[in-house]
Amino acid sequence: MLIENSNIIVLKLGSSTVVDSKGKFKKKWVTSLIKDIKYFGKNKKFVIVSSGAIALGQKYLKISKKKIKLDMNQAIAAVGQIHLASEFQKLFEKYKIKTGQILISPDDTEQRRRALNVRRTFDNLFKLNAVPIVNENDTTATTEIKYGDNDRLAARVAQIIGADTLIILSDVDGLYDKSKQKKIVTTVHKIDQNITSLMEDKKNVYGSGGISTKLDAAKICMNSGCHMFISNGRKDNPIKNMLKNKVYTHFKPKISNLDAKKKWIIGSLSSSGIIFVDQGASRALNNGKSLLAAGVTKITGSFNKGDNVLIVDQNNKHLARGLASFNSDEINKIKGKQSKDMEKILGYLSKSEIIHKNDMVML
Repeated sequence: MLIENSNIIVLKLGSSTVVDSKGKFKKKWVTSLIKDIKYFGKNKKFVIVSSGAIALGQKYLKISKKKIKLDMNQAIAAVGQIHLASEFQKLFEKYKIKTGQILISPDDTEQRRRALNVRRTFDNLFKLNAVPIVNENDTTATTEIKYGDNDRLAARVAQIIGADTLIILSDVDGLYDKSKQKKIVTTVHKIDQNITSLMEDKKNVYGSGGISTKLDAAKICMNSGCHMFISNGRKDNPIKNMLKNKVYTHFKPKISNLDAKKKWIIGSLSSSGIIFVDQGASRALNNGKSLLAAGVTKITGSFNKGDNVLIVDQNNKHLARGLASFNSDEINKIKGKQSKDMEKILGYLSKSEIIHKNDMVML
């Protein structure tokens, strides 16, 4: 059994699974989930990524409006996060399980140094035998710097902490195919056109994220060597129910020989900029070489040294992702130039690679 063979399991709980239509925390359902964790939890580490803070905040503050300005939403989240963490803590405590709250923003996962700090926090909570309760830090996040949903947040957390399995508990049984019977797609080995076409299926109505963000999450997991499931979170004892009835969509990971750093690079949620390269550079990259200035034709976007950037070939094909050794202004000055001329152009001694092969993952 896959769950039994997993050491670290991330559970993503959508708003509708933890908060009812009246804005109340679903104590009965969460208790049944805790019983599952207790049942399966011997020698395992569980992480919960839970939505619901804003819904609980609105209920407590008696706010029923659906359209709320961002700054007010941040304040409501601040109130709701206390209640969400408190509700989890009280229920877990009944089963003698400790919990700890972690609020994460994209900067915490998309900057390498901060991502390593996040990993250490999780590791230390595991040493304390505490279950991390994770949510996006909506109190400070703006529209421009948000995950936008907890599906991608959960996948990024799973990748950073080296989880074996991510289970997204939603309001449906899994990913439906396009047949008249609307059957569940049981196993996905590759996210291709056949799978992405299912995004148009009206039967796939998920939370705020939708099927699109779940496929984004699946890509991160599959590239990281992590199994991902979409399953029904509206039934009690959701993990037991999922395994007993075998009703779910299972995204199977690729066999990954990437190290932790490269898994983090390929799992990036977005790119700070794009570097376009010529045919010679494309060939060199495909042969495992680093990217040199001579092969760069143009760049778009403004980025700093160390930022995650996308490398695109002359046919607009996405070739690779990597960490830039120079900022965008510097690359604009040295693009198309030979390595021996870089010191003279920049006015200082520098690395010879725009992106080193050790900081790059082919797509």
